[in-house]
Amino acid sequence: MGQPRQAYDEPLWWGLFSAGGVCFAVVLPAVILFIGLLLPLGLLPAEALGHERASRLLFSLPGVLFIGAAVCLPLFHAAHRLRHGLFDLSLGQDTRNKWLMYGLAALLSLLALALVIVGWLR
Repeated sequence: MGQPRQAYDEPLWWGLFSAGGVCFAVVLPAVILFIGLLLPLGLLPAEALGHERASRLLFSLPGVLFIGAAVCLPLFHAAHRLRHGLFDLSLGQDTRNKWLMYGLAALLSLLALALVIVGWLR
């Protein structure tokens, strides 16, 4: 009989890396364009993202999904890049780096989502 099969989690991390890369490439430039350029230049109506409307949008189910796409997925993308960068530089042990990088991304993601959910429940 052969060796027991070991669980292989790399597809999960590569999937999160890919999804985070798409969000970096598509979602974040759109956010920067609208919030960082068009709104301050007066090319969007001022009430488009007034405090009340922005709070109502952010602290809702679409807001939680937005934070997931704009914050959480890019965190996992960055964690994956850092982990493989450390591996390429032969710094640390890969298993420990994996736990550290993905654990930190998960912790920061939970914090971001918790802040939105707490605001939603108010």
